Amino acid sequence: MKKLIECVPNFSEGKDMGVIDQITGEIEAVEGVKLLDVDPGQATNRTVVTFVGSPDEVVEAAFRAVKRASELIDMRKHKGAHPRMGATDVCPLVPVANISMEEVVDYARRLAKRIGDELGISVYCYEKAALKPERRNLANCRKGEYEAMADKIKQPEWKPDFGPDSLNERCGVTAVGARDFLVAYNINLNTTSTRRANAVAFDVREKGRVKRKGHPLTGKIVKDEKGETVYIPGTLKEVKAIGWFIEEYGVAQISMNLTNISVTPVHVAFDEVCDKAAKRGIRVTGSELVGLVPLNAMLDAGKYFLKKQQRSLGVSEDELIKIAVKSMGLDELKAFDPKEKIIEYMIAGDEEKKLVDMSVSGFADETASESPAPGGGSVSAYVGALGVSLGTMVANLSSHKRGWDERWEEFSKWAEKGQAIKKELLYLVDEDTRAFNRIMAAFGMPKKSDKDKLIRNQAIQDATKYAIEIPFRIMQKALESMDVMEAMVEKGIPASVTDAGVGALCARTAVIGAFMNVKVNAQGLEDKAFFKKIYLEGQDIEAAARQKEEEIIRLVENAIQVK
Repeated sequence: MKKLIECVPNFSEGKDMGVIDQITGEIEAVEGVKLLDVDPGQATNRTVVTFVGSPDEVVEAAFRAVKRASELIDMRKHKGAHPRMGATDVCPLVPVANISMEEVVDYARRLAKRIGDELGISVYCYEKAALKPERRNLANCRKGEYEAMADKIKQPEWKPDFGPDSLNERCGVTAVGARDFLVAYNINLNTTSTRRANAVAFDVREKGRVKRKGHPLTGKIVKDEKGETVYIPGTLKEVKAIGWFIEEYGVAQISMNLTNISVTPVHVAFDEVCDKAAKRGIRVTGSELVGLVPLNAMLDAGKYFLKKQQRSLGVSEDELIKIAVKSMGLDELKAFDPKEKIIEYMIAGDEEKKLVDMSVSGFADETASESPAPGGGSVSAYVGALGVSLGTMVANLSSHKRGWDERWEEFSKWAEKGQAIKKELLYLVDEDTRAFNRIMAAFGMPKKSDKDKLIRNQAIQDATKYAIEIPFRIMQKALESMDVMEAMVEKGIPASVTDAGVGALCARTAVIGAFMNVKVNAQGLEDKAFFKKIYLEGQDIEAAARQKEEEIIRLVENAIQVK
């Protein structure tokens, strides 16, 4: 699946929209990047920009933006309320989907090196990208701000990680980091009292509340041996929170920053506030997400609340999101539109039209047209997706069968497996067509010179291999899906045994059809060893699918014998 990272650079200009537009224009010019938000501040004289995309493209866009900012912003003339040390003050990278923090750290350090080497700007790496422990905290790196940087970076302990150790007076110093995704999240209460909202906030936030001797509100504040205030920690890690009153809605809220949703997810924060509020006689009425959220945060929330109901987790993305929205009351104050609130869906809005997004009749019409794609590979993947969907349906029906309540989790696991295979096969519907288009594009490359011919031939060979690998993956996933159908014929709700049987027939068709495409796409492939390996494994998969289909259909026929 596509890797996504977010970048949230802060530029030291918040008043001149002409300058800001030129900087963000550099970001928008990079294909594969989506500009999500531009938030200028007059008093801070600072603009926070948010954009997202695939890692290489995001790093390229970030570099171009930093470069443009270095040309347009003169730190010698800058004044603002927010601490700052450079034209591009900070530039954090954040993992969003299908990418590890370790990978993001590597991208951040590469970006930092490029800024230092090519732009002559001193760079500190901070947070997860820090090369020295004391530089993890951004405040340490920025201490003294721009005015102190000329002397600071000459000190051995504050030598920049990349770039010169003498100040670029125009640009200042930039901090490049890697950090966890931050979710701004507000929880609505049935009270107008800021004090009571704060009490709940102090119960849950990691920092907690001030420790006092005697009365918890008016007692003397406890200090440690260094004279620092002692705090009683709250219950949620990686959470900052305060209570406030929102005039617009006429209610108090718990305003939270969830700084690491892998430690404290949104749904855990919601439930904990519900618990602590109830103990104080306050009821949570709903909540709101400020800004964007990764898809997995919503899917995890949906599964969490379904599990509490002892219902199957193997449902569609749309259903999981609906459950999450209703469970946390995310639509109480305003409508919650997943296409505008979930990062991956916002990006998908800019992508090419997909076959799987067509109506059933539209897909059939497109297949029946004179266009050579979608062809047998895409149809095989789609047939496989329909087959495993039937198996998943039986699993979901079985998990909800009256009298089988204690077995809900068993069937939920089968349904989840089916949903995962369905998602992969639907992806392969379009990917098979993209693979065909890659071959066509390779054949259309120039062949005037000997060098052109070599490049063209290599492109054809690479595209051909990919066009073999895609239907082979369809074969693998379709065979794997037959485990779901077999289990449902043997263990699932008896009334739906034929549905699982039809699912098995579809899966076998997907395997055989995809294997035909593996073989036909190999024509002209020069790497015979590669194809031989694929071919032999494909024969085994086809034989296994035929055998499993026979076994499943025999079980179905035995179950539905007409007496």
